Amino acid sequence: MFVRKNVVIWLMFVRKNVSLLQIFVQINVAISYKLVQKNVDMKRNVLSKLIDWKNKKNRKPLILNGARQVGKTYILREFGSQCYEKMAYVNCDKNKMLEKIFSQDYNISRILLSLSAILHVNIEPGNTLIIFDEIQESPTVLNSLKYFCEDAPQYHVAVAGSLLGISLHNNTSFPVGKVDMIKMYPMTFDEFLMAIGEQPLVDILATKDFSIIDSLSVRFIDCLRQYYYVGGMPAAVAEFASTKNLEEVRNIQKQILFDYRRDFSKHAPSQEVPRINMVWDSIPAQLAKENKKFIFGALKKGARASEFEIAIQWLLDAGLIYQINRITTPSIPLKFYEEMSVFKLFVLDIGLMGAMSDAPAESVIVADSLFKEYKGAFTELFVLTQLITNDLPIYYYSSNDSRVEIDLVVQKGTTVVPIEIKAEENVHAKSLRTFIGKHQELKGLRLSMMSYQDQGWMENRPLYAVGDWV
Repeated sequence: MFVRKNVVIWLMFVRKNVSLLQIFVQINVAISYKLVQKNVDMKRNVLSKLIDWKNKKNRKPLILNGARQVGKTYILREFGSQCYEKMAYVNCDKNKMLEKIFSQDYNISRILLSLSAILHVNIEPGNTLIIFDEIQESPTVLNSLKYFCEDAPQYHVAVAGSLLGISLHNNTSFPVGKVDMIKMYPMTFDEFLMAIGEQPLVDILATKDFSIIDSLSVRFIDCLRQYYYVGGMPAAVAEFASTKNLEEVRNIQKQILFDYRRDFSKHAPSQEVPRINMVWDSIPAQLAKENKKFIFGALKKGARASEFEIAIQWLLDAGLIYQINRITTPSIPLKFYEEMSVFKLFVLDIGLMGAMSDAPAESVIVADSLFKEYKGAFTELFVLTQLITNDLPIYYYSSNDSRVEIDLVVQKGTTVVPIEIKAEENVHAKSLRTFIGKHQELKGLRLSMMSYQDQGWMENRPLYAVGDWV
């Protein structure tokens, strides 16, 4: 709190004295980093969505969905400890006692009494957060959310699911219309900054005052390099924040990737596992191409889309990849103009893609060529992961002759924003200029390593400020 208040005060009174501000930020960051070393504070932006859910008038049981190991259990426990007097936490994985309670019937009064007894928690409406973790492992508990909604809406129930989409495709009943849904993703760049003790930089980005932001570009770029390597998986971020041990960070990333592969074998249909592995393994190389469109022929000679549809859908349902479809026309709503058969695929986290690619630490943390490597594949993934957490419709555009390609096209409210992503300072927005020339009602956004500029037809923002654009 000391750091945040002081940064705000100095931004008000020392706006013109940038050098003094830089010194002040350096001092406060040193103080905050020492605090973080003792106890890594993993602040997550999704907490505000959870608080909004708690205060909703017509609140329903909540499903917090997302890939494995993105921090769902952690944030629900934080939410419970901060916003409720008590928590009743239950893990549904191989919980025979739980199955016995829910298999009898869906009498909510009896269920709550039984849970109170086994958890030694007096469950009270409004004062207790009931958490069911790994709910995809228990179809009966998932189905009970319908009855919590209809018969006991005064109780606050939140559940976490990692492979929920997979379970639903295995004919698990889903309480349609009886639940609220929030999607959770790996940590964004601003969450990473907070975790490593750089709260002052987050506060400065939030001001959107580019006279100050640009003056600290070296500092921001240094942190961006770190994020490119570490990524947003909470276990990797916590390790980096507390020890700065890059080797151990990579070990954690490799373990997460191993766990994902184990999920392929454990949960996917056996005949689909080889195809899932082929799609998963091919993504870094596909993104390294100049044209990042997903090519099935790169998987194996003569491969057809129909062979890999289930494999791609499985990875999407597990939350491990993002599919960005092409649009033919930049008009509202973009959904009307998407082509389902033409798309790019991205892995869920930039740190994991680095681990999949065996990108060496020195090339990411130190080398000047970082942002040019893999033809900007890391940078495009970085931008996507920062934008996707805002639940915006995101697509890309390419002309039929492939001469004009717009990396991302975002629907922001009633506005369509074409985005060109550049991984360096020497930029030429030829495609973006041509595109805007044909669609003069639009204004482009270029994200690059250049400082902020507004050229009328196009706004340039530094990459590290993309999170505050939304």
